[in-house]
Amino acid sequence: MTVTPNISVNDGNLVVHGKTILKGLPDNIVLTPGSGLGLVSGAFIGANADHSKSLHVFPVGVLEGLRFMCCFRFKLWWMTQRMGTCGKDIPLETQFMLVESKDTTEGEHDDSPTIYTVLLPLLEGQFRAALQGNDKNELEICLESGDNAVETNQGLSLVYMHAGTNPFEVVYQAVKALEKHMQSFRHREEKKLPSFIDWFGWCTWDAFYTDVTAEGVEEGLRSLSKGGAPPRFLIIDDGWQQIGAAAKHSNCVVQEGAQFANRLTGIKENEKFQKNGKKDDHVPGLKIVVDEAKLHHNVKYVYVWHALAGYWGGVKPEAAGMEHYESALAYPVSSPGVLGNQPDIVMDSLAVHGLGLVHPKKVFNFYNELHAYLSSCGVDGVKVDVQNIIETLGAGHGGRVSLTRAYHQALEASIARNFPDNGCIACMCHNTDGIYSAKQTSVVRASDDFYPRDPASHTIHISSVAYNSLFLGEFMQPDWDMFHSLHPAADYHAAARSVGGCPIYVSDKPGNHNFELLKKLVLPDGSVLRAQLPGRPTRDCLFVDPARDGISLLKIWNMNKCTGVVGIFNCQGAGWCKVAKKTRIHDESPGTLTGSVQATDVDALAQAAGVDWNGETVVYAHRSGEVIRLPKGVSLPVTLKVLEYELFHFCPLKKITAKISFAPIGLLDMFNTGGAVENLEVHLASDTKPELSTSLSGNRSPTATIALKVKGCGRFGAYSSQHPLKCKVGGAKIDFEYEPATGLLSFAIPVPEEEVYRWEVEIQV
Repeated sequence: MTVTPNISVNDGNLVVHGKTILKGLPDNIVLTPGSGLGLVSGAFIGANADHSKSLHVFPVGVLEGLRFMCCFRFKLWWMTQRMGTCGKDIPLETQFMLVESKDTTEGEHDDSPTIYTVLLPLLEGQFRAALQGNDKNELEICLESGDNAVETNQGLSLVYMHAGTNPFEVVYQAVKALEKHMQSFRHREEKKLPSFIDWFGWCTWDAFYTDVTAEGVEEGLRSLSKGGAPPRFLIIDDGWQQIGAAAKHSNCVVQEGAQFANRLTGIKENEKFQKNGKKDDHVPGLKIVVDEAKLHHNVKYVYVWHALAGYWGGVKPEAAGMEHYESALAYPVSSPGVLGNQPDIVMDSLAVHGLGLVHPKKVFNFYNELHAYLSSCGVDGVKVDVQNIIETLGAGHGGRVSLTRAYHQALEASIARNFPDNGCIACMCHNTDGIYSAKQTSVVRASDDFYPRDPASHTIHISSVAYNSLFLGEFMQPDWDMFHSLHPAADYHAAARSVGGCPIYVSDKPGNHNFELLKKLVLPDGSVLRAQLPGRPTRDCLFVDPARDGISLLKIWNMNKCTGVVGIFNCQGAGWCKVAKKTRIHDESPGTLTGSVQATDVDALAQAAGVDWNGETVVYAHRSGEVIRLPKGVSLPVTLKVLEYELFHFCPLKKITAKISFAPIGLLDMFNTGGAVENLEVHLASDTKPELSTSLSGNRSPTATIALKVKGCGRFGAYSSQHPLKCKVGGAKIDFEYEPATGLLSFAIPVPEEEVYRWEVEIQV
């Protein structure tokens, strides 16, 4: 039975591009084409059952002998990656799966194209699907409502599958098709990105945890600005709200100051944020803190933290002034898939003490009043945390999907009303209930936290954000989290953020900074050179395990406007352990590894290079400082110890004449070197604009003038196959250096007087 031109069921097997993906499909599994979606590459997997229940597990077929990568929730809040080759390797709570096969429609050949098939478990009605495997190597669909009263005996569109030859295009096309089909979310490209993401930031969390105060905020901003890394956005994390102290029970869990059973008692700031600890009835203390941050420290955007339920323990029922939210105690119940992975201390605490759940019909009022107050204090947005707790509270509310959607719709409506820059960061939110319900939220934390004191966390953090971004990056801009600039792994984290396309912010304690490192990320005006896309693993890393296999380096690619970048990281030695059910070090001394990198690792490089590009690049290695002209198809070796990295900037070579070639590199001392180059034009002498030819008259006639637009300041580099005649920055002739052996042209670009200034750079060759 042909489902689509490339997906069929033959003799009870699911076949994609001629290759069997799943064997032995049961009779109750139904495939339907993704018709009406404008794409014929996809199909839906559905299932029927004999009886209606609130939870079903449907075996779909046997998966064996094919490499796959998946993102699964290892705990209630967060996903990480897992690689495997058969059904039993598929973890519980898998929400994204990419399978590698060969196109065998013309028979099996060594040069047969590689086919990538993505499997996306979906929401249908009041039910949510996830994937998992069993000991028979069967892929299973786990379908649940989260409410015993909400039952079904079938689902037609439980999983969407889509196949093609480019994995990044396959995932993109699949999510775009689902956007049209489900109409419950929007793709990242359709959403407004808040402006803060292009500025350097500071978050109070790892600096103070819940002990944050107004004075601490002032101290942190002053400390960073004084050292030359001025934060332009600020996140006041957990610790500013009015909360009621929970009764002190021996089983009341506290971690990093957050007491999970505590509940919100008011929407305004607590006494720590009143000026000098005294209440001023005329000017809220929070407004004073925000105003001082903006007036005295030139902070542009201030965000504050709150949980999706208000606080960790929700909103206190019958709290004075909050009665109209109709909060009632509810006791969370985790799904079997989550329970089968990592237990959670938040859930342990709330299962005993309960959570004050605002009534779904009142939750917009709650958010709107909270956000209106924050907005009146000058706050620009919110970091909305602990989001997945809502999925555990669906009983009596129509199930997890219905309750999550009610909360998300209310949240997004309030943000649209109160924060016009779409000021929201979603956090602890890696469930498809929320992901497929987000029409507006455009920034999502990409992985579990940066844990400064946990040595096991640093390498797995980098690999997790990259693999999770394959999935999450289609819905929102992934946020790779804060880090400490003064830390043994600081440069490793910083380098990763520079290729992540993510916001760049730290959580340094006041006075504890590495400004030499920060100045590789932050320009003097507080802006950053942010890459254009969500950073994702390169194609040859998709199905290897750079955290556990002991042999693979992780490569992450991204694009700037004129160049590409590949960050390479040794992430071996630690990861989430399915036996211990926690992240742990499994190799105390991972070895030094060698890999290779080439221009085609940057998947979208050809698009930026233009149609006349012949595949040749100039490569700049950030740490070594090497500049190499690389012919098409040639790779470079790279050797790294654990927690080491290198950043390779691939600059497409532009042939100006038969003898002259040129490639802009960027600001050589910045991590994201190529992010400084915003535009490149070549004007041959024969068609040079009059203003260029007159301003660049020299002793001999130039062949061409290269006109660049450059953001930032510092040591700028470019490749020229011939000694340049003259260089100008902002219309002024400048001195430059040229190394004939490598072709490196370099000169200094001054600090501009204006913010986010683009220098006009002219190079005559």
